[in-house]
Amino acid sequence: MKTISVSNEKEMSRKAAEIIIALIRENPNAVLGLATGGTPEGTYRALALDHQKNKTTYRSVRTVNLDEYVGLDANDPNSYHAYMEEHLFRHIDIPQDQHFLPNGSAESLEAECRRYDRMIERLGGIDLQLLGIGENGHIGFNEPGTPFQTATHVVTLTESTRRANARYFENIDEVPAQAITMGISTILKSKAILLLASGEKKADAVRRLLTETQNTDFPASSLIAHPNVTVIADREAMSRVHLYQ
Repeated sequence: MKTISVSNEKEMSRKAAEIIIALIRENPNAVLGLATGGTPEGTYRALALDHQKNKTTYRSVRTVNLDEYVGLDANDPNSYHAYMEEHLFRHIDIPQDQHFLPNGSAESLEAECRRYDRMIERLGGIDLQLLGIGENGHIGFNEPGTPFQTATHVVTLTESTRRANARYFENIDEVPAQAITMGISTILKSKAILLLASGEKKADAVRRLLTETQNTDFPASSLIAHPNVTVIADREAMSRVHLYQ
C-alpha cells in the first residue's frame, strides 16, 4: 500500500486529479470507478478545471459509481445520479451513455445488483477505483461486518452513516435507510485503487487502515491484500498514524 501524505484537502484533491488525468491520457478508454460525498468534490473540481484549460477528453472514458440510495429516482436532487451531474459530468465531455450508477428504483433490487456486476465485467473491469473512507471504516456503503467476498448488494445503512450523510438532506429522517453498493469483492477486482482521506474525523480510520491487520469489522482493511492501492491523506487525517508505528 503506497501512502502519499499531503498538507491539506486542496493538495489531496489536486494530487488525486493528477493521478486520474495521467491514467486517462495513457489510456483514453479507461474505466473509472467513482465515489460521492464530500471527500471527492475537490478532485472533481480539479478534473473539470483541467478539462476546461487543458482539454483532457473523456469521450472514450466509461465510469461506474460505487453506490446509489434505494428509493431515490435518478432525478431526485439527493440522488447520487444528481450529485455526479452537478459535480462532474456536466463539466466534462463524457457522453451520457458512458457513465453508470446503480438503479435505486429498480423493480428487483437483487436483479439490479447482479446486473451491475455483470455490466462492470462487460466493460473490462475498473482500471482505477476512487474511494473515500468512513469514520467506521466503511468503503462504498460496505458497513462493518460485511464479508470481504460480497458482490454488489443492498445494504441497510448504519445510524452513524445516515447521520454523516444527513447534511445533504433537510433532516436525518429523509436519509434513505438502504442503498445499493458495490461489494468489497467488486471493489477489490479493480486494477488500481485510490483512497482519499482528509480531516481529523478520518484520523482514526486512517490509522487503523495503515497499522492494523485485516478484520471484517473494519471494511477498509480488505484493501491491505490488494496489490495496487494508493492512499492520499492530509496532515490531519495522518495525525495518529505515527503514534502506532
